[in-house]
Amino acid sequence: MTTTKQLAYDDQSFNNSKGSYDVFLSFKCEDTGKTFTDHLSTALKQAGFCTFKGGGCDDIDESRRGENINSESIQESKMCIIVFSQNYASSGWCLDQLVSILERKMKFACMILPIFYHVDPSNLRKLKGSIGEALDRHEEKFKCTRNEKEYWEDKLKKWKNALSQVADLAGMVLQNQYSLFHLCQMLKRGKQKK
Repeated sequence: MTTTKQLAYDDQSFNNSKGSYDVFLSFKCEDTGKTFTDHLSTALKQAGFCTFKGGGCDDIDESRRGENINSESIQESKMCIIVFSQNYASSGWCLDQLVSILERKMKFACMILPIFYHVDPSNLRKLKGSIGEALDRHEEKFKCTRNEKEYWEDKLKKWKNALSQVADLAGMVLQNQYSLFHLCQMLKRGKQKK
């Protein structure tokens, strides 16, 4: 089953945006990296979009967390697609990307399309279900960190605010891959209206 909120696809905003990438994809590698997101990325490339995959993986070296690779790619993208899956919020990397994406939207009116893949958007808004459980685990982990307590409390607050904000954006709720084709066609039509 596929449900779609009214998507506010702003052709003018997309075509007037300057950036190295048409689309930045934020996703949890282990959940959708080799399935849905891989198919989405391939379909976007076939439709003529220059795409950057910024997947959050569990095996990312924590020392790389300070690198601005994904942050720079977000800033250089005209549009960001966030694939929310069951374990998206368990990745601090993904949540940091989400905060950067929303900051970009606030400063430069970047288009954001959330895709809720087997996830109820209300769980993001209310911080419940797998989203709430992941945040609870982050909070427990941060409590054990005596150093930089304020830093971690601030980070957790930003993550929670970002999840709540993005739940209110127009997006797509997907339970299967049927509407992947329709999504790519809609984006392609918008891109061609230059």
